[in-house]
Amino acid sequence: MYLSDQEIRLNPNELVQHLKKASNSFTRKDIIKFIEDKGIKMLNFRYVAEDGKLKVLNFVISSREHLEMVLSTGERVDGSSLFSYIEAGMSDLYVVPRYKTAFVNPFTEIPSLEILCSFYTAKGTPYEGAPEYVLKKAHNQFKKDTGYTFKALGELEYYVNSRSDKLYPLIDQKGYHQSQPFAKFEELRVEALHLLAKAGCKIKYGHSEVGSFTSGGEDFEQHEIEFLPVDVEDAADQLVIAKWILRMLSYKHNVEVSFAPKITVGKAGSGLHIHMMLEKDRRNAMVSDGHLSDVAHKLIAGILDLSSALTAFGNTIPVSYLRLVPHQEAPTSICWGDRNRSALIRVPLGWRGGSQMTIDANPAEQSEPEPGDSKQTVEFRAPDGSADIYKLLAGLVVGAGHGIQMKDSLKLAEKLYINVNIFDKENKSRLDSLDKLPGSCWESADSLEKLRANFEKNNVFPPEVIDNSIQVLRSYEDEDLSERLYGKDEEINLLVVKYLHIM
Repeated sequence: MYLSDQEIRLNPNELVQHLKKASNSFTRKDIIKFIEDKGIKMLNFRYVAEDGKLKVLNFVISSREHLEMVLSTGERVDGSSLFSYIEAGMSDLYVVPRYKTAFVNPFTEIPSLEILCSFYTAKGTPYEGAPEYVLKKAHNQFKKDTGYTFKALGELEYYVNSRSDKLYPLIDQKGYHQSQPFAKFEELRVEALHLLAKAGCKIKYGHSEVGSFTSGGEDFEQHEIEFLPVDVEDAADQLVIAKWILRMLSYKHNVEVSFAPKITVGKAGSGLHIHMMLEKDRRNAMVSDGHLSDVAHKLIAGILDLSSALTAFGNTIPVSYLRLVPHQEAPTSICWGDRNRSALIRVPLGWRGGSQMTIDANPAEQSEPEPGDSKQTVEFRAPDGSADIYKLLAGLVVGAGHGIQMKDSLKLAEKLYINVNIFDKENKSRLDSLDKLPGSCWESADSLEKLRANFEKNNVFPPEVIDNSIQVLRSYEDEDLSERLYGKDEEINLLVVKYLHIM
């Protein structure tokens, strides 16, 4: 798809600017042209394997023939070293580039192009257990079953810490939307936003978050980057790229970035909230006549129905369950509500009221701007930075399809709707009636085992992928961890340090 001059000027992706076309229209010839025109010397294949981390395979570009071959056929990798459920005797896989994901590496002195890849088998078919293919299968099945496109965006929270400079000291747990000089790492966040946009990511905004404190001569400051709604496969790619860019920037600036769900006792944890919306005929289907639509209610019901198992993909380490505790703006009960940050699914403001806000704020304006399509989403608030992003989003797509096809899903949505503070004493009986999220990796594995048929339907999640998730979760042996660690702050902090960079 070719773009207008204005669209090209406003698009920060260097390939889009040079090739004058949208990234989802890139071809092999386009990639080669950019490499030749811009003097690119290195090509880096990147891909996410079983552990959810971004891997890399580096190529020196030595000839056009070599470049044509690599971009056309990909390269062999040892699948048994990337996936534990592949037998060593039949371990070879291919990694094949997805041209639309290409972007220029902003960190290397040698001009380099990065490109995300998919896994294929010896027969040339997609590898069923690859995380990105699990998500692709989930979305394809969802579109086939429902006629809707599933769009998503992530709210990526993270902490930055470095030695305290003692100038403009951080105010404990009062960091929300602070600006420099009271927020120490705004420049790092802005640099990340700039590089993410150049990498093709669709960014909504960035800001500092609630978490801020000083401990042991170090400043710890929480930030968030929120994306825009895109097709769910692209949402996953962008979150993976974002975590890589933030870590590379932290290395460059000699500070530490962590996406861990908990940094220390008694301070705000970091989540990975996922906003979701359904689209049909390029229109947001989440709203009907100014209210949340029936299909939105069904989506909510389906995800709530499978939510205990979704923690297996979104809350994957023991410290995940130190964040999911009452009174911390993190969910513990399976329910939903409007603008309620303690609910598992929250319905945020969606610009549904026909207000005259812009005219009131700008008297010189003669008319209210055209509102365009609805921006309404619903937000799943359980996941954190330990999430296996592709599997988590695939699970949410499965949950949404489950709700749309499930009998009595509207009744379930009505039953689980909460419009009060469930932690108030007068609402104790209502709180007690709600099912609770798992309290450990062990309980999460039990939930996934119980509900696995929903994810394995149509082979979206192959059995070996589910088996592996259950095995990893149970390996932590954290069934009664919260009870064992209660009041033992030093032991909790040791556990936090252990998992600070595991994801």
